[in-house]
Amino acid sequence: MKRADLMQNIAILGASGYTGAELIRLIAVHPSMRIAALAANSKAGQSMAEVFPHLRHLDLPGLVTIDEIDFSGIDLCFCALPHATSQEVIAGLPKDLRIVDLSADFRLRDPEAYAKWYGNPHAALECQAEAVYGLTEFYRDDIRAARLVAGTGCNAATGQYALRPLIAGGLIDLDEIIIDLKTGVSGAGRSLKENLLHAELSEGAAAYGVGGTHRHLAEFDQEFSAIAGRPVKVQFTPHLLPANRGILATVYVKGDPRKVHGALHGAYAEETFLEVLPFGQVPSTRHIRGSNFCHIGVTGDRIEGRAIVIAALDNLTKGSSGQALQNANLMLGLDETAGLMAPPVFP
Repeated sequence: MKRADLMQNIAILGASGYTGAELIRLIAVHPSMRIAALAANSKAGQSMAEVFPHLRHLDLPGLVTIDEIDFSGIDLCFCALPHATSQEVIAGLPKDLRIVDLSADFRLRDPEAYAKWYGNPHAALECQAEAVYGLTEFYRDDIRAARLVAGTGCNAATGQYALRPLIAGGLIDLDEIIIDLKTGVSGAGRSLKENLLHAELSEGAAAYGVGGTHRHLAEFDQEFSAIAGRPVKVQFTPHLLPANRGILATVYVKGDPRKVHGALHGAYAEETFLEVLPFGQVPSTRHIRGSNFCHIGVTGDRIEGRAIVIAALDNLTKGSSGQALQNANLMLGLDETAGLMAPPVFP
């Protein structure tokens, strides 16, 4: 019997966070995966119904500490823990265990870059060296063969879907790229923060990580420079919106708008989850909410030789947990789209 015909036993570490809950929501309808273990050290001993009442209809194992899990019967583990914590935990897991990490700990190939952007030396260099970057559509073959896959940043994924084919095709000025991005509040995680209180966040919008300080810039630097074969630095400013889900990135480039549209359409024509809209149409976060789809639109500008590329995806799904499940499907030899074809939630 082929492995793809077997039910795969899945563990989720960090199951009490938003990305952990999103993984459970997606895997609950997966035809070949069974959730065998759920860990959340701070809420160990509780049921998922207590932590996330919207999941109470599911027959799920109780929450335990990571140390209580017997990994000998686990086929793949999702690690949805904070950065720094994730690397320490993963370094202690069985060396033959397939892992999809949703934190930032293994995204950067250069340990010095990690130390620069995250403020501390990497504590699991052996694991970092074997990690494959998890932007599925561009690292598919590497992901299939990987033991450890590093999920991308949600902002970083959105910007890359808008730009990678354009950089590879030499269609835009590499020194004139601006990414203006808006993101929902769930991207900040579930822990309590004053600026995320309803009274502090609602009815307003604010930029953050201004002036080249946002950590996802490290992924843009790494990936875009590798494609171009020379250093590429983009201007990137994210904005926090009073919305639960969604990312909308407006990317300004110098290049022929029709050629830009043609390159994106050609690059993604066979990709299930990447939809390039007809020229002149632009996407909305309303139309990808709760799904693993990314919509991309291209239009011209009143200034000749300028193009505007707009990409929308759900930060918790295509930007994180959906991407993680897409990668896990590849790692386990399953249909890449399994558990991910539910349409967006609207309105």
